[in-house]
Amino acid sequence: MAETLPNFAEPRWFVCHTKPRCEKKFSTLLATEQFTHYLPLVPSVRRYSDRTKKFTKPLFTGYVFAEIPPQEKNRVYQQDLLVRAIWVDDQNLFLRQLADVKTIVASGVEATLQPLLKKGTRVKIVSGPLWGVEGFVEDPKNSRGVLVAMDVLQQGLLVPVPMDSLEILP
Repeated sequence: MAETLPNFAEPRWFVCHTKPRCEKKFSTLLATEQFTHYLPLVPSVRRYSDRTKKFTKPLFTGYVFAEIPPQEKNRVYQQDLLVRAIWVDDQNLFLRQLADVKTIVASGVEATLQPLLKKGTRVKIVSGPLWGVEGFVEDPKNSRGVLVAMDVLQQGLLVPVPMDSLEILP
């Protein structure tokens, strides 16, 4: 049975990485060019000494999702708002995840971005009494914590650490 190759003439979804603070301008460009796109916006409040300002900000800072015919991809670079357009390999998975994001944003439930940690990810603890200690994520599903290795002994110490106290290392 022959594998079906994707039709590269059909519009494809791209993750568009914009220049800093250009997400809304880029979204306007996409609308003008009549490309299907999605910029998830969430409410934000900034308090100043004499007033409070309410506005919307991008959920994913620096990113807009767009469906673009590959032969027209150059049109999205016309106003110098875009750093790069990243091809989405698994279109079906992406569309399911995008639908989930749309549902969350539309619900009004407060959501915060968290790094997607996998077992074995190298991290550094950036707050609390263990500040500066480096280790590996042991089991992010059960929040069991960070495994601090003692390679000489071929053992490790499993330390419970809140996820917001971790910085991912390269």
